[in-house]
Amino acid sequence: MLIPHDTRIALDTVVDLMNTAPESQPPDGTGDGPEDGLAGIAALYDFAERHLISGVGTLGEKDLTAVRDVRARFAEVFAAPDPRTAADLVNRLVAAAGTTPQLTDHDGYDWHVHYFAPDASIADHLAADCGMALAFIIVAGEQERLRRCEAPDCGHAFVDLSRNRSRRYCSSRKCGNRLHVAAYRARRKEAAG
Repeated sequence: MLIPHDTRIALDTVVDLMNTAPESQPPDGTGDGPEDGLAGIAALYDFAERHLISGVGTLGEKDLTAVRDVRARFAEVFAAPDPRTAADLVNRLVAAAGTTPQLTDHDGYDWHVHYFAPDASIADHLAADCGMALAFIIVAGEQERLRRCEAPDCGHAFVDLSRNRSRRYCSSRKCGNRLHVAAYRARRKEAAG
């Protein structure tokens, strides 16, 4: 599957945003439950900086609430049972952001399309750009590539870009290895028992 550079960046942003949600965090061992990766304004600034989101300006509680809402709506797209439902969710998300497609070549990147207005809020920026990246996946008939990790103690989202759509874990090194080692130890214990 050939994915343009800007679409890939937007898909990575969607995944990272979704993985800030408390339900995507591993248990913290304190009994208090997992924390929100966007626990405050500072975390939102960090997220924007990490993903090179331009034109952010001054962020406040209203922005934080709006980005958390967009994050929840992206999670609904990943959980959609079929392409029609996913398409409807993406259409509503992108329309609410007031898309304004523009060609741009900023920050050393070649020409690409921004789907948000130059003065858009960070939530509208994410909804429009990342929503259009999800639209690309749906149009390509690849909605099943929008997944959650199958490890029982992990809720991370990921986009399966493997050739045969066979990826099951957010990280084969972390979750995949851990489960394979646990299965191996269980087989050895059973064989020895």
